[in-house]
Amino acid sequence: MKTLCRMLCLLVPITLAVVRPLGAADSETVGTEAGQVQGALSSDGKVHAFKGIPFAAPPVGDLRWKAPQPVAAWTGVRPATEFGARCMQARVYNDMIFRDQGPSEDCLYLNVWTPSTTGRLPVMVWIYGGGFSAGAASEPRQDGERLAEKGVVVVSMNYRLGVFGFFSHPELTKESGHNASGNYGLLDQLAALQWVHKNIAAFGGDPGKVTIFGESAGSFSVSALMATPLAKGLFQRAIGESGAFFGNTLRAKSVADSEAAGRKFAESIDAPSLAALRALPADKLQEAAGKPGTIRFRPNIDGYYFPEDAPALFKSGKQSHVPLLAGWNADEGNYASIFAGAAPTPANYISRLHTLFGDQAEAILKLYPAASDEQTRRSAQDLAGDQFIGLSTWKWLEMHLATGNSREFRYEFDDAPPAAKGSTAPSRGAYHSAEIEFVFEALPSKDLPWRPEDEKLSDLISTYWTNFAKKGDPNGPGLPRWSAYSPHGQYQVMHLSATPQAAPDQHRARYELLDSLPPTDSR
Repeated sequence: MKTLCRMLCLLVPITLAVVRPLGAADSETVGTEAGQVQGALSSDGKVHAFKGIPFAAPPVGDLRWKAPQPVAAWTGVRPATEFGARCMQARVYNDMIFRDQGPSEDCLYLNVWTPSTTGRLPVMVWIYGGGFSAGAASEPRQDGERLAEKGVVVVSMNYRLGVFGFFSHPELTKESGHNASGNYGLLDQLAALQWVHKNIAAFGGDPGKVTIFGESAGSFSVSALMATPLAKGLFQRAIGESGAFFGNTLRAKSVADSEAAGRKFAESIDAPSLAALRALPADKLQEAAGKPGTIRFRPNIDGYYFPEDAPALFKSGKQSHVPLLAGWNADEGNYASIFAGAAPTPANYISRLHTLFGDQAEAILKLYPAASDEQTRRSAQDLAGDQFIGLSTWKWLEMHLATGNSREFRYEFDDAPPAAKGSTAPSRGAYHSAEIEFVFEALPSKDLPWRPEDEKLSDLISTYWTNFAKKGDPNGPGLPRWSAYSPHGQYQVMHLSATPQAAPDQHRARYELLDSLPPTDSR
């Protein structure tokens, strides 16, 4: 029977995932559209991992700055036990640790973790953060093994970053066939989802029950996938952790502005033509893009992936109508972004508010008060966090609530991870990205003196996330009740901490005021 199953999987891999004998050996061979891959069984025998599976052709040479192309088929069995190279990037964030062999233009690989069980399981597709300039699917804090143990198939993918993922130029727009250029990293994510739709059944996953989830730029990407018509039908649920294309942070430019910036960059490196740009070695291009004063390459409103900006698409109800779970962390911001590193005092805080907000400064002060030094620091921290992440994520929830015809669940991550052993530095609180290890039950990926309450919270959050992937609702037996986000329930927020509980939103007036203000240049 085992031999017969393997033969049939080579012929029709998508239809026979439900009968493959997972757990029968230390490794497993699975057929994809492009060929067979062989992964490895986890040490406890609970999960099969398939790493470094190509989902698109290497975007090199003439394929640099083109939409992802189909991967070439291979013969024989391809090993899938090592992470593929991460996409080209500089060292941007010190907390990013990678398990791949280094950066390369040849980086469009994905990974699959699937339980050693039979049956079509929900699928969770992870999109990493990093400001669209850094990150990779090989980070240990984003390993899918523990999530997969809870009865889901986990997928993570690499996508092009920085100048390789978001460079726009008139020549690229002309050759594209869509009169668009610049969103190659987003198109990579779309290609990975299309790969999931075509191949995931062979790994035990249900292509009709896919959840996309991501953090920071990955959360922005989830909001983008909900907005673009190109992704409709490829996923049925969405989870966003800290950020969306609805605020001042990472605003998408127009394609005209993006092209102008791209042309200026090309001229600055003496490569005015597309042929000259494609002839540059990848490391030289990365080095040039990383020089101080160089523009930061970001997604744009290209007319193809983004027919309009995300708020306009959501306002008219054109987004994917899927259940949404989203939120952010209690200490997303840093008052240094407003005060250039100096600790604010009531006097300089009030002065800075007047500089930033003019006539609206007093209204801001009522919601972010400064009656004492301690309160001032807290208010400055909250204001920075709301401008950075809170407002955009809140607006995403609000707009989808108005036009998305789907249930929503909102959270706030309140847990402050413990300081490193021997550290005397003040706590960073529930800082930006602090929840990632908790979501993946990957606390051991960081050498911190984790407490029993951290481990308990991590188990709770991963259970909420996988429950949502299974049924569009995070609730389940034995869990604190998480009420849906709606005006009828006073906009309930689940506070994820050592004592998790849902409560009505206490800060709605802050977001409504910030939303009513014109954009500022504070970030």
